[in-house]
Amino acid sequence: MTYKQTEAGSRTSPAGVAGPPTTDRTTAAARERAARLTARIDRLPMTWVQGRILTQGGISTTLDGLDLGIMSFLLPLITAAFALTGAQQGLVASATLAGAFAGDLSLAVLGNRIGRKPLLLWSLVLFSGCTLLSAAAPDFGMLLALRFLAGVGVGINVNIVIPYLAEFAPRDARSAYVGSLAGFFGLGYVLAALIGTFVVARVDNGWRWGLVLVGLPVALGLWWRRNLPESPRYLLLKGRDEEAEAVVAALEDAVRLRTGKPLPEPEPPAPADRDEDLGVLRQFAGLWQGPYLRQTVVVWTMFFVASFAYYGFLTFLPSMLLDRGLSITDSFGYALLVEVAQVAGYYPAAWLADRTDRKWSIVACLAGSTVCAWALSQVDGNGLVLLLSILLGFFLNGLYAPLYTYLPEVYPTRLRSMAAATSDAFSRVGGIVAPMIIGTAYASLRFGGVFTLICAVLAAGCVLTLLLCTPTKGRSLENLGY
Repeated sequence: MTYKQTEAGSRTSPAGVAGPPTTDRTTAAARERAARLTARIDRLPMTWVQGRILTQGGISTTLDGLDLGIMSFLLPLITAAFALTGAQQGLVASATLAGAFAGDLSLAVLGNRIGRKPLLLWSLVLFSGCTLLSAAAPDFGMLLALRFLAGVGVGINVNIVIPYLAEFAPRDARSAYVGSLAGFFGLGYVLAALIGTFVVARVDNGWRWGLVLVGLPVALGLWWRRNLPESPRYLLLKGRDEEAEAVVAALEDAVRLRTGKPLPEPEPPAPADRDEDLGVLRQFAGLWQGPYLRQTVVVWTMFFVASFAYYGFLTFLPSMLLDRGLSITDSFGYALLVEVAQVAGYYPAAWLADRTDRKWSIVACLAGSTVCAWALSQVDGNGLVLLLSILLGFFLNGLYAPLYTYLPEVYPTRLRSMAAATSDAFSRVGGIVAPMIIGTAYASLRFGGVFTLICAVLAAGCVLTLLLCTPTKGRSLENLGY
């Protein structure tokens, strides 16, 4: 029999029979225990103990990026192998993205029901396993279905890992910790370029071998099952206080053993209401109520802007430069340098977010992207194009580090996975409409006009950030500071 809390503070059965009373004192004690437990996480120094959790979560994200990035190398060979029509090519190319959107929606439903750890592990198994199976796909239909299912795993994995890592991060290093996650994702694209160039393009049935390499890490999910802890904050949300205490105590013991020093005393926890576990519809409604309305407007808009600019530039930049007689974009070296610059951009942006605030790091990346995009529209010559393309990738992708940090900081635990899932789903709208808008506009606006359009989107995002972003540096996840 289940019980529910009444406004009077006593628990009743569904039939209305009074259950054991829950006093205000007991409720206050539970809140204080939860606050003290999270304060103990916040005060921990950064060590390899948290670094191992970051590395495991980050590797799964690297595989997500690898899975998404490899398709541009596979598609020509898949087209030849199955004699695909143009429409079928489009379906294969978009199957993973469509699956990822379905994964976003799945996470919105499952995020607070199943838990951070199980979703992280089983989504890794899903997308790597389906990718591995797709290497043996006998026909177009099977390949399409498996690519869609792999995308569902990607959509869940890349978003659940954000709240998962944020809920373990020491307060004073949260941006460097969570922001590094974006770098792992970019590393996946670098690996995709290497595998695509040196494996897919050089061996018989290269597209199948490429998928095998992407899918092999399916074993990691099973291996990590025992040594990855569940988020203590999630356990507190579900009322599993003893399990949360055990996770934090084990984390403290491991850090103490690693440093060989006593741990600093936790700061007195800020008073906060204990999170209430909500149903899916109430979670979504909660994003648009009270102080969270402003945050949702900011987060959704910023993810849209980032996705619009990223897919707009990287989809059409090579073609637009080629139209101007600049052939450098055809070289492997150009592609690899731009991809590496994208990875490198995350870390300075994360460092800046921890030293100043998330807002100023976001503004710096948006401003840098705007300047580089405008300059690209003005220059001629392969050398300047290469330099500005590298800088554009550096700033544009660096933007994700403070964004990934900001998102979990401005929502309570009960809304965190819903916020991650829905903001990513909305960002995919930017990724979908950007190529459509830019492709249509290019015919009339040409090179300079298209770059002006994207610069305007970036500048609008910069203004919105300055006006609406909330300072979050140095705050506990339980002290949102509205």
